[in-house]
Amino acid sequence: MWFWLALITLLCWSGSDLFSKIGCRDPKDKYSHLKMVIAVGVVMGLHAAYEVFVSGTEISLSIILIYLPVSLLYIFSMALGYIGLRYIELSISSPICNSSGALVALLCLATDGIGSVHPAQLAAVALVCAGVIGLGVVEAREDEDLRAARQEASNYKYSKSFLALALPVAYCLLDALGTFADSRVLERLDEDSANVAYELTFLCAAVFCLIYVLIVKKDRLLPRAELPKYTGAIFETAGQFAYIYAIADQAHVALAAPIISAYCAASVLWSRVFLKEKLSWKHYTMVLLVVIGIVILGVFDA
Repeated sequence: MWFWLALITLLCWSGSDLFSKIGCRDPKDKYSHLKMVIAVGVVMGLHAAYEVFVSGTEISLSIILIYLPVSLLYIFSMALGYIGLRYIELSISSPICNSSGALVALLCLATDGIGSVHPAQLAAVALVCAGVIGLGVVEAREDEDLRAARQEASNYKYSKSFLALALPVAYCLLDALGTFADSRVLERLDEDSANVAYELTFLCAAVFCLIYVLIVKKDRLLPRAELPKYTGAIFETAGQFAYIYAIADQAHVALAAPIISAYCAASVLWSRVFLKEKLSWKHYTMVLLVVIGIVILGVFDA
């Protein structure tokens, strides 16, 4: 079951990538990243209310506090990722951000050992990690003429800068720590309760951002500009719901994490189809490595 949950997470979070990029890419809106946090917090808050009042999920202040370090790592990493979308293409940002899955797999294998993992599964993890990291390397070393051609087609111009690359790298590190801590904290907490704790924490972050944007900075929320953000937030929340169960399977966390991190491969494809960001044969080679790795993991799980 962990494999299908990880795959659903992959599809939902790649959709979230696409719509978050559309919602945050306007350079004129300097608070777009905070508005994205607001959107995600609102949707997650609604889902948390459903879980508590309809599904009867247990939640308490102690549960929220136990899960708080994990929640903060995820929220801060996502906020940094949203800022980065203003300065860099999705097809570059997403692979760099989601190299965190490779770090998680290495952390898990280093602390828990290889155990009974089949050699083919280890090879599959290596393929997925190589594909995810390779996408980031290919994008970072891309020919300037190809970069210019892609940006011309997408009608958005970006230039190489330290900040543009530092933000997704910071996301990668924080997200890897969050995922690794998540697998440990979930040994003590029920998955549903942990997910609700995360969503309520995100709702609190959304409230603070809303006060800052509307009251302190006196900015506005325009429905047309906010629609992609809330669409991305719905995909994000659905992916989080599947993710919490996929990562809770302790026996397969080292395998689920690389699959989930591979959602950047789908994000790269969506960026080509919908954002007109062009890809080279090197990009497609890296995507193929990721897909092969996922298929191998799925076959062995079956």
